[in-house]
Amino acid sequence: MKTALHKPRRNFLAEIAFATAGLTMLMTAITGAHAAYPEKPITLVVPFAPGGSSDNVGRSIAPLLGEKLKQAIVIENVGGAGGVLGTQRAVRAAPDGYTMLIGSGSEILINKVINPRLPYDGLRDLTPLLFIATGPMVLVGKPGLPAANMKELLELARAKPGALSYASAGNGTPMHVAGELLKMRANIFMTHIPYRGAAPALMDVMSGQVDLCVSTLSAAAPHIRAGKLIVYGVTSDRPSSLAPDLPAIGMTPGLEGFDLGVWFGLFMPSKTPADVLQKAQEAAAQVMADPGVRKKLADQGLSATGTSADTLKKFMAAEVEKYQSVVKAAGIKPE
Repeated sequence: MKTALHKPRRNFLAEIAFATAGLTMLMTAITGAHAAYPEKPITLVVPFAPGGSSDNVGRSIAPLLGEKLKQAIVIENVGGAGGVLGTQRAVRAAPDGYTMLIGSGSEILINKVINPRLPYDGLRDLTPLLFIATGPMVLVGKPGLPAANMKELLELARAKPGALSYASAGNGTPMHVAGELLKMRANIFMTHIPYRGAAPALMDVMSGQVDLCVSTLSAAAPHIRAGKLIVYGVTSDRPSSLAPDLPAIGMTPGLEGFDLGVWFGLFMPSKTPADVLQKAQEAAAQVMADPGVRKKLADQGLSATGTSADTLKKFMAAEVEKYQSVVKAAGIKPE
């Protein structure tokens, strides 16, 4: 006897086929979305105020990068706390490819070494896209300082321990770390005076208020050419192709191999999809191959590298070891 509540048997094969089709459509939609990247403007975070080195690097690559990706690149300057606030902004952004960061040694690596409580880890929370450029720093002195070259400067520092002062662009910057590394390697003592940027530090050296300054080459070069500063050398183990007439500190007897410069890379938040990273990396590599972009960087005292993310990862790993040893030995603390 049939009942009114009789139910037909479920067709499990049909249900499985339907579910599979739905999953396929979903995966196709996701793949299509990534394939269409980018579909809207991309934010390029610069973790410092306009006019600084990071900002100049960002503005050197942004227009052509936008052309290659066929989307506008909007530069967002997020200054403060030595680059920490801007880097934090990029780290916390959605990992969808629409936020990039111009990163350098201080905010990506050094700040974390100095302050382990920093709320991000540049090696863990950011994915490198491309190694943009490197550049030497330079050690300069005030007019009238009784030392014409590096040998005489070291002799002066050893004869008068603690009498010399040196300025940097700020506590924990590569300039500060280079100054402390010089003190350690040369076995001399100088008083560190941190400034908020290279420009005011150089002004006080030229006016004679501070004896020495470790500066970016681009910031110091005009004053060197004008004869307003004594130049002792670039902070590398060989002369720079950007200033071949300047001696290298790393070629001074007793300081062989001294090498610590500035560098810049392009980053995205970690967990950004691999296909999005690949598209951005390919576009960035094309930008860095452009002669016009490379010249803009050279004019800033930087050698364009344009090398891969893997190269940048290895470079950063080596750099952080340098920073850790100097920060620990010099007792550099967060401000």
